[in-house]
Amino acid sequence: MRIGLLTEGGYPYVRGEGGAWCDRLVRGLPHHDFDVYALSRSPRTESAGEVETPPQVHRVSRERLWGAAPESPRASRSEAKARRAAFRTGFRDFAAALAGGSAVGAAERADRFATGLYALADLAADAPGALPALLRGDDALAELEAACRAPGVRPVLADLVVTELLIAADLLERQLRPLSAPWYGPEELGAADVCHAVSGGPAALAGLLGKRFCGTPLIVTEYTVRAREALLAHRAAGLPPAVRVLLGDHHRLLAGESYRQAALITPGSTHVRRWQERCGAPKERMTTIHPGIDAGRFAGAGAAAEAAAQADEQAAHSDPTVAWVGRADPAKDLIALLHAFHAIRREEPQARLRVFHLPAADERSAGYLDHCRTLAAQLFPDEAADAHAVGENPVSFEEIGSPGAPEPADAYAAGDVVVLSSSAEGFPLSLVEAMFCGRPTVSTDVGAVREVIGGTGLVVPPRNPRALADATLDLLRGPGRAARLGAAARERALALFTVTTCVDAFRDSYLDVVAHHPVRRLPLLDAQGAPRPFTTPAESLSPSRLAPTPPHPSWTPVPAARP
Repeated sequence: MRIGLLTEGGYPYVRGEGGAWCDRLVRGLPHHDFDVYALSRSPRTESAGEVETPPQVHRVSRERLWGAAPESPRASRSEAKARRAAFRTGFRDFAAALAGGSAVGAAERADRFATGLYALADLAADAPGALPALLRGDDALAELEAACRAPGVRPVLADLVVTELLIAADLLERQLRPLSAPWYGPEELGAADVCHAVSGGPAALAGLLGKRFCGTPLIVTEYTVRAREALLAHRAAGLPPAVRVLLGDHHRLLAGESYRQAALITPGSTHVRRWQERCGAPKERMTTIHPGIDAGRFAGAGAAAEAAAQADEQAAHSDPTVAWVGRADPAKDLIALLHAFHAIRREEPQARLRVFHLPAADERSAGYLDHCRTLAAQLFPDEAADAHAVGENPVSFEEIGSPGAPEPADAYAAGDVVVLSSSAEGFPLSLVEAMFCGRPTVSTDVGAVREVIGGTGLVVPPRNPRALADATLDLLRGPGRAARLGAAARERALALFTVTTCVDAFRDSYLDVVAHHPVRRLPLLDAQGAPRPFTTPAESLSPSRLAPTPPHPSWTPVPAARP
C-alpha cells in the first residue's frame, strides 16, 4: 500500500525529534511505498542535512513553519474583496473558538473551531498562496481583537494589547501554514491509502486536510503529547500570558479535532494515552504502540550481564559505581542526583558516580552541565589516598564518544546501578536502553517510567534525593537482587520494546485501517484512457469486512470534494 508519512521537525532530517524511529519504521516495511511530507521547524533543523532514505521512499516534500510567509499572488479587486470576505467569515469562527467567549460548552467550541479551520482550508485551496498574508493582515487582527473583547472571555484575554495581538497573529500564521501546502491533490495525499501523522500539531493538521479533501484515512501517532509540549515551550520562550492562552487553546482544540477525525490513534505509552483522552480522544479507536528501539546495539552488554549473573558473580564491588546516561537538561534533575550521591557517599565512601552525557544541544544545556560540574566540585572535593597520591573526584562527567564511553552500551555497562533522576519525562528511552543492557535501575516516578519498568526496577518519587539514595544503596548492597532485576528487565525490554515489535504493530494497524476505511477515488488512467492496474488496494474490493462499517465513519461528515 501507499502511505503518506507526515512529520514535523523530524524525519527525514538528521536533527529532529522522532527521526530515528521513523527511519526504522520505513526500513522495516520494504513492501510498502512511502511518500514523506516533512514540516521543518527551524533553520537548525535543516542545517544538519537529511538521512539517506531507502528505496521504498518515493517522494519527500518539504514545507517550512519558519521564516517569512510567501508573498500573496496578485488578484483583481473583486477577487481580493471576495477573498477578504470569505477569510473574515472563517477566521471569525476560528478566533471565537480560541477566545472562548460566551460559548455554551466544550462541544460547541470544538464545532466552531472546526468550522473556522475548514473554512480557512477551503479558502487556501480556492486561492493558493493567499492565506498567509491574510492571516497576518488587518482583518485577522480585527477579528482576533473582537473575539478577545467579546462577553464572557477570560480576563487575561480581555486585556490583550496590540503588541500581543501581533505576536499571536504571527505565531498562528506559522502554525496554520500546512493549510497552504500543495499536498492535497489526487497525485499527493489523494494517492495514499493511509495518512500517518507521526506527531500531533501541524503534522496532524496536514492529515486532517488529506482526509477532508481526499478522503484518505488518518492515523495519529504521539510519543509525546504535542499540545503539552507546546504549552511548555511557550512558557520557556517567555511569551506573554495572553498569547500563551490563545496558542494553548489552539493546540488543544486542534488535538481534539485530530483525535475525532482519526481512524486510529496510537499513543506511545499509557502516560500519553491519558493526556489524549483528556483532549477528547475516543478510547475505542486507541491502540498503544511503544516506540521500537534497536536492541542490537546493546546485545553485547546484555549478554555479558547475563553471563555474569549465571556465573554467580554477585559479590559487592570494592568501588561500587552509579551511572547516569542521557542529555544534560534541567528536566533530568542532575542536581537531585548529586545530592542523592552525597548521601550515598556517607554510607559507601568508595562509591563513584559517572555521568555519561551526550553533547550539549544548545547553550541552555551547556550552561546546565557547567552548573552541575560546579556543584559536584563543591560537594565532592578531590580526594587522595595519601600525601603522595594525586587527588581524584568521585564524580566524573564523560561525553559519550570519548575513550571512557565510545558507545552508549559501554556507558550503561560501566554502572553497577543505572539511575534515572528526571523530574519530568515522556517515554524514557535511556531507561529502556539500560534494560536492554541487563542493568538494575532506580528511576523516579515520572512520565511512562512505571509502565516501562514494570516490576523489574525500583521506582521512587521525583525530587526526593533521600529516597533516590536509599533505593540505590539497596541495590549496591544487594548484588544478587540487583542481578535478578537486571535479568528480568532485559527480558521485559526484549519482549516489548524492540524494532520488530513496533514495526509489526504498525503493519497490522495499516492493514486494519485500509480494510475498514478504503479510499474511494476515481481510477487512474493511462495514456490510452484505460484504468491503470493495481491503483486500488485489494482490501477495498473485499466482499466482507472485519466488522460492518458505513461508507464513511459515523463520527465525521463525508469528505468534501476539492474544487
